[in-house]
Amino acid sequence: MYRTARPTLDRTVLTAPPRLMGKAARVLNGNWTGSSTVPSRSLYPHQWSWDSAFIAIGLRHLSPLRAQVELETLLAAQWGDGRIPHIVFNPSVPLDAYFPSPDFWRSAKAGRAAGAPRTTQTSGIVQPPVHALAAWLVHLADPGLSRARSFLPRVYPKLAAWHRYLLHRRDLGGGGLVSVVHPWEQGMDNAPSWDAPLSRVTPAARHSFQRADLDHGDAEDRPTDLDYGRYVRLATDYRDRGYADGAGEFAVEDPAFNALLIASEHALARIAAELGAPGTARHARAERLTAALVERLWDPAEGMFLCRDVLDGGLIPERGVAGLVPLVLPALPPDIAAALVRTLRGPRFGLGGVARLVPSYDLTGHAFDRHRYWRGPAWFNVNWLLERGLRLHGEHAQADTLRGSMVRTAEESGFAEYVDPYTGEACGARGFSWTAALTLDLLSEPFGGGLSPARFGTFDPSDRGGERR
Repeated sequence: MYRTARPTLDRTVLTAPPRLMGKAARVLNGNWTGSSTVPSRSLYPHQWSWDSAFIAIGLRHLSPLRAQVELETLLAAQWGDGRIPHIVFNPSVPLDAYFPSPDFWRSAKAGRAAGAPRTTQTSGIVQPPVHALAAWLVHLADPGLSRARSFLPRVYPKLAAWHRYLLHRRDLGGGGLVSVVHPWEQGMDNAPSWDAPLSRVTPAARHSFQRADLDHGDAEDRPTDLDYGRYVRLATDYRDRGYADGAGEFAVEDPAFNALLIASEHALARIAAELGAPGTARHARAERLTAALVERLWDPAEGMFLCRDVLDGGLIPERGVAGLVPLVLPALPPDIAAALVRTLRGPRFGLGGVARLVPSYDLTGHAFDRHRYWRGPAWFNVNWLLERGLRLHGEHAQADTLRGSMVRTAEESGFAEYVDPYTGEACGARGFSWTAALTLDLLSEPFGGGLSPARFGTFDPSDRGGERR
């Protein structure tokens, strides 16, 4: 593997955990609704899918029971076809508090054929599948409580159905990888990687929707009205098709979405083993998906993975951080893992150099904007994944340095939604739940230690027996 000299670790973060953990806990307590955690009381007043997975990973250190309930609440809104919707709406929140609201998605009616819940209002699209990984880590936090509540036996069938939906309904490119049919599904809403595919989409008229996000955030930090018009058009068309899956006008194979599915497949194999069933088949499936990821999305000239536009068949020449997230996969070929580390440390992403945290987009790219949502700012969930990936591949010095920067920036920014990658200046919402939760997780693991492949829920190639853990 690619190795570097050990950078100097900011030791001030090592004296902060008790105070900072208390601050993070107060954010999570303040955003707790009684059955789930909102990302932000003002900007995001409902339950979001991948937010809840990351939140549960941090909550397990504060309350394993609450972490279990977080995931159980989300899974209770699962559709009959297996999809986990990206938003579960709180009926006590006014309709105009967030757009698109339940009356836009019309899930119970428009999604009837796909098995949408009748009594719970949700969106109709999905988000990255981090849930099995989160469930495995939550179980490990208190196995006794988990077994007493039958946590894994209750969530395993739902998680298996979720993966089945993605693998069977969303292989729109025919190459074994999952496609997203809306930028919101990938989670990095307005990343430059979507610009070319979105250019085919005729935007909804500006007067046909009323954005609520600009009431709580700076317009310069948020997606543009043109972006939103295209998001609304795609979502409207998908709804009007009864949420039936197909290529439509937007279908993209994304490396981060697929890498998180692979990591969660490994975790699901470990859950199966804990329940007494062999996990070998799931580990093998994860290995096949890893091979497909490399075959379809790896670009050796760029030293990273790129998105593939399913409709025109080509790779999208935009260097977004999604192309580095596969570093979380232990079965990556060593030369590819080493190339990802070099790209992370190079001028495009600045790890350990000009960047305080890894940006969401190439620092030297034509579309880089240090403050606008996913077009440059740094996000804590992505940096958490990269920290784990670096550690998984033996890059402990770089992982320690990134962890120290994340902890310091989380406190200084007031647990911001995202930050300027150079300065750490807060952007978006403050008191953001996954920032607080993942800070708790980082503080709960010793520096220089970290998670082994087994604890991270991924696959140790020497372990094929599917035995209990």
